[in-house]
Amino acid sequence: MKQQGVHPEDAESTSGASSRPDTARAGGKDPEGAAAGEEEQVGEGSGTGPEAGDTAGRDSEEAYADEVEGDEPLLPARVHRPSDLVRVLVGVLGMVLLLAIAAFAHGTTSGLEQDINKGTGQAPDVFSKIAGLVSSIAILLVPVAFAIERLIKRDGLRIADGVLAAVLAHGVTLATDLWVARAAPESIRDALTQPSPGDVGSLTDPVHGYLAPVIAYMTAVGMSRRPRWRAVLWAVLVLYAFSMLVTGYTTPFSILLTLLIGWAVAYGTLYAVGSPNVRPTGRTLMAGLRHVGFRPVSAAREEVADAQETATDRGRRYFVTLEDGPPLDVTVVDREQQAQGFFYRAWRNLTLRGFATRSSLQSLRQALEQEALLAYAAIAAGANAPKLIATSELGPDAVMLVYEHTGGRTLDSLADDEITDDLLRDTWLQVKALQSRRIAHRRLVGDAILVDRSGKVIITDLRIGEIAANSLLLRMDISQLLVTLGLRVGAERAVASAVGVLGPDAVADCLPMLQPIALSRSTRATLRRLARERAEREREAVLEASRVSKQARSEEAATDAGTGSDKPDKKTVRAQARAEKRALDEALDDAREEDLLTLIRHEVLRIRPQAPVEPARLERVRPRTLISFIAGAIGAYFLLTQLTHIEFGPLVANAQWGWVAAAVLFSAASYFAAAMALLGFVPERVPFRRTVAAQVAGSFVKIVAPAAVGGVALNTRFLQRAGVRPGLAVASVGASQLFGLGCHILMLLAFGYLTGTEKTPSLSPSRTVIAGLLTVAVLVLVVTSVPFLRKFVVTRVRSLFAGVVPRMLDVLQRPQKLITGIGGMLLLTACFVMCLDASIRAFGSEGTSLSIASVAVVFLAGNALGSAAPTPGGVGAVEATLTVGLIAVGLPSEVAAPAVLLFRLLTLWLPVLPGWLAFNHLTRKGAL
Repeated sequence: MKQQGVHPEDAESTSGASSRPDTARAGGKDPEGAAAGEEEQVGEGSGTGPEAGDTAGRDSEEAYADEVEGDEPLLPARVHRPSDLVRVLVGVLGMVLLLAIAAFAHGTTSGLEQDINKGTGQAPDVFSKIAGLVSSIAILLVPVAFAIERLIKRDGLRIADGVLAAVLAHGVTLATDLWVARAAPESIRDALTQPSPGDVGSLTDPVHGYLAPVIAYMTAVGMSRRPRWRAVLWAVLVLYAFSMLVTGYTTPFSILLTLLIGWAVAYGTLYAVGSPNVRPTGRTLMAGLRHVGFRPVSAAREEVADAQETATDRGRRYFVTLEDGPPLDVTVVDREQQAQGFFYRAWRNLTLRGFATRSSLQSLRQALEQEALLAYAAIAAGANAPKLIATSELGPDAVMLVYEHTGGRTLDSLADDEITDDLLRDTWLQVKALQSRRIAHRRLVGDAILVDRSGKVIITDLRIGEIAANSLLLRMDISQLLVTLGLRVGAERAVASAVGVLGPDAVADCLPMLQPIALSRSTRATLRRLARERAEREREAVLEASRVSKQARSEEAATDAGTGSDKPDKKTVRAQARAEKRALDEALDDAREEDLLTLIRHEVLRIRPQAPVEPARLERVRPRTLISFIAGAIGAYFLLTQLTHIEFGPLVANAQWGWVAAAVLFSAASYFAAAMALLGFVPERVPFRRTVAAQVAGSFVKIVAPAAVGGVALNTRFLQRAGVRPGLAVASVGASQLFGLGCHILMLLAFGYLTGTEKTPSLSPSRTVIAGLLTVAVLVLVVTSVPFLRKFVVTRVRSLFAGVVPRMLDVLQRPQKLITGIGGMLLLTACFVMCLDASIRAFGSEGTSLSIASVAVVFLAGNALGSAAPTPGGVGAVEATLTVGLIAVGLPSEVAAPAVLLFRLLTLWLPVLPGWLAFNHLTRKGAL
């Protein structure tokens, strides 16, 4: 049943050239009257010959050309394959590992080179000369011969891709040679070069400037996919590498790096410009059906609305009519389709605990076997599923699965009044049948549930399912179907139908799985959309209540003015404010709606009050944790490389402990300044001592959360517990952060200018200011030109002006509060700058001290990066930035590194224990 079609490179020039758009079938109905969805005709045609090569395929196509009634729309000429991007990443990773081995395993690389040179040196001299001559000629002739062969077959686009890849590879080799010669560590230079035999005193090239382009060219044009050409290619490469090693013009690491550069650049070029599309057309499908014994008349491709997930999980579907017999449903899966969603599946496999999506690197043969096995297993379990009657390969790049035609409509296409209780019960019965044999569907969404004309439910899309599934996957199927049905009929009916078939215990057991991460991608998108709609309705209700309240107050003021009444006293104003606050709270409570997952939980708990409600932890590793680990590792590596050159014994012995004590005092004073900076933007009365304790508790919180997130959350929670309304608490913290950002930028520019006027090395006023302005300009251009970023910023700015700006106007009416907030921010920055300066003076001599302006610039830059870094407390990013900054402004590295360590020890690590004690104390007191 296998079909050996034409090679995909030749198939695109035959079937692709003849494909043309066509109109949809009238009415979109199948012969039985069931709606077939929105479809496009794919007429019967010849495709590739089932068991023939290129010539047989073209002859077969011409034989059936007169019977073609139509073809599916033209496929895109080029596609961006995720597999090409994966190869690029693998190539880059290989280069990084190679350079890392060369840098850190110098003894091993030297020994390896000596062994290889010793072995190759024993080769006969005549053989070496012949190998060098033949390989030098062949490495140029082979690409030219392949280019001529491709041009004869009218495949010039591949040659253009190869030439572009060769040019880019040549540029990369030149850049690599320049880097190795001028900036690379000595160990890497020794691993990639050696004394040139033909030129005394010079070194060989680190990367071969003509070999890498040849490799990139041959990879981009697809020589590696041709068995005979691939054999010739490898023979030439091995012969060339051998001759270069024997003659002493290269090293093994240079050869490997050259291969990786050419390979990575080739696939990077193919991913950027796109690879020729080798998807099988409708003609190829018709030929494949004839090969397995069917006599098709026409085929219509089913169009899907949700291409984001459906195209990945369902394959391309066709409705095929036969000369004799009932129609067929055919699913076609090709390599391009297999690659779709690769990164999403790989990320899910990495981050989710206890279960995973299907293999990220699943082959076509594996996909065919898995879907066929699940189709047979579902029917054997007694579930209503499409019956698989044939399978076949459509050449080397696609497979097809032929099912009996089921007809019917999907659950998504049914009207609400058509979804009856009997239909819900039948749906759960099919799932129960699957689960009785431990078959997990993995994607029970609306388009995977069909309802035929008689009302029978059919479960489709078993492609990503799993047999012998564990209990976790089975419970996830129940939770997914609960949400799918709940989106259509509501939580009450969905839960009642599930309990009626599965029983209350089985439904209650799925509650820990009822969380967004366990649901399908399309379901999560729908829930997010509904959440946005609910939030918009709540916001409109609050705005309407505020408008009514303001209108009533203005009418009351107009009435008082008309009657000549005096201006209302403070007690009346406060009473009006409290009444307005109550009105807003009542409007928010009335408009607040619970999400679907919460409603489902409530319904299940109403039936089984003792059901477990704590969500199961399904994430093996969170994105924030992974990013934090990577960033922390990079920062730790950089810091350790700086510390390896420092002798801490004499440094600590000669430290000036008076300056260390001063640094401790400045670090302690920063908590009082932080409390002032927060309270200055809170018009309500909040205890100062408790606010200082909250800032100390923040030292513990920022260790377990990014600095820009943990502090904001803790201060907001603290203000709410202190009696400030939630909305006003968020606005106060937001106002403090916004004002602090403005002060930070102004101080950075001011101190940068002062640093330049002092003629500090590496910094000047013009460069500092211009660099900052250019950076801001580039960021503004990027944000305004990218629609997603523009929408994100506009949304955030709109919410800012809706909450923070009015809060700042309230603060401006109280000059004492404003002075407290501004003074606290300036004092906070001054404390940190003085702490860093004292740390520098503690380890430096009198001649190594820096000006306060230079220290301030370095601190402000490091603090900005620390706030933006995803690591807790900015670990790694702050240390690296401060160390590099201090060295840049003229401080010796043997002073900069320990000074930064002392500064971070006093401001980050030592306050953790007091912060933990303060956090627990405030929690017990109900202040957090």
